[in-house]
Amino acid sequence: MAGCVFCGIVAGAAAFRVVDSPDGVAFLDVRPVFKGHLLVVPRTHVETLGELPEAALPGYFRLVRRLALAVEAGLGAGGTFVAMNNRVSQSVPHLHTHVVPRTKGDGLRGFFWPRTRYASDEEAGSYADRIAAALKD
Repeated sequence: MAGCVFCGIVAGAAAFRVVDSPDGVAFLDVRPVFKGHLLVVPRTHVETLGELPEAALPGYFRLVRRLALAVEAGLGAGGTFVAMNNRVSQSVPHLHTHVVPRTKGDGLRGFFWPRTRYASDEEAGSYADRIAAALKD
């Protein structure tokens, strides 16, 4: 869809990609809750989960699951926070799932948390590479 940032990334715009598959594309959030925070988007433009075709659900959520495991393994995280908004608080109107690395005592409470930035493109790239390397087939 013209003007959609995530459709642009799916089409090849610059992003720190972790995976690009028929089921979706995953890339680092440019304003992560914690470093290694991923966004997973379906290849087709849909705004909400309710608009995602039923046939796409198994592959999309299989990809989200694989990425949650890869974030833990690749970053040594104690777990992950996996979430999605539908319209309200959805900063980009393209369905996306957040996969956020967690560690015990990381300070995350409820749904209000500060955002951070990567120190450099090299640091961001290293996070994307580590998670991609931990993907399990």
